[in-house]
Amino acid sequence: MGTFRAIVIDKTEGGQQVAVRDFDEADLMDGDVDVRVTHSTVNYKDGLAITGAAPVVRRFPMIPGVDLAGIVERSSRADFKPGDAVVLNGWGVGETHLGAYAQKARLKGDWLIPLPKGITPSQAMAIGTAGYTAMLALIALERHGLTPDRGPAIVTGAAGGVGSVSVALLAGAGWHVIASTGRPGEAGYLKDLGAAEVVARAELSGTPRPLGKERWAAGIDSVGSTTLANLLSMTRAGGAIAACGLAGGMDLPTSVAPFILRGVALLGIDSVMAAKARRIEAWGRLARDLDLAKLAAMTTTIPLDGVLAAAPEIVAGRVRGRIVVDVAGEGS
Repeated sequence: MGTFRAIVIDKTEGGQQVAVRDFDEADLMDGDVDVRVTHSTVNYKDGLAITGAAPVVRRFPMIPGVDLAGIVERSSRADFKPGDAVVLNGWGVGETHLGAYAQKARLKGDWLIPLPKGITPSQAMAIGTAGYTAMLALIALERHGLTPDRGPAIVTGAAGGVGSVSVALLAGAGWHVIASTGRPGEAGYLKDLGAAEVVARAELSGTPRPLGKERWAAGIDSVGSTTLANLLSMTRAGGAIAACGLAGGMDLPTSVAPFILRGVALLGIDSVMAAKARRIEAWGRLARDLDLAKLAAMTTTIPLDGVLAAAPEIVAGRVRGRIVVDVAGEGS
């Protein structure tokens, strides 16, 4: 037993304290697979956990971080052996189970999937929960029967993590992509990812009508609240919106009109507790369909201690694209 570097959140009388410090391996939680973490990422939920802006962390002390890629060091399972490269997304890691911002993690093997062929650990974390969620959303739209010939697809929060990958995936699948953003200066970035049009977030932030002009056949929304209500009101008959985020709030000020007068569907995307088969399908599609050059263009890399500065930035909506955390410090 020894120690390793980790970001640790401790509870204090005034709230919480966050620091990069040594963590004792003996204090790891139960699990049947030990992983040497090489890379992680910074998601909106990670930002909330570290800043304390929302009650994401459910036990203390907590090592935050909901995503990791790494190498198996010990396993009591037949399906994983030392040396295997693995990926984890969600499952309460970084919330109720010690998480990814550490050089070592002890996990349940049921939470892990093999690193897909053709993707490096760094690329896997450039994708992360954000990209994996975007792929789950695209698969849900496809299973609903929607295809690019039905009309445009809209992506909200388009310059963020889920949004950036969603734009690239939809464009790669042949959709005419409308990217919605509150950062007009990112229009060139979004068009490079494949957006055909860029619209201001303000177009979707007004008081929603029960029904608006039909504008798109499909959408991926990471904002929620008024934005999602406006999306639904403007969705074409028979269309669908995949909802996977709540950056704008958890409320939904809409009516039944889009659902009963146009047959619009609202598809909920749960990436945290998704079944292993769905995860493997989504990651297989990402390895096959995501343009890795576009992924690189949306990605920046930071060291482990850089997470502390990145967390408030992502909560404030000032992060573009994806962040890879080089936990091992190997730069790969």
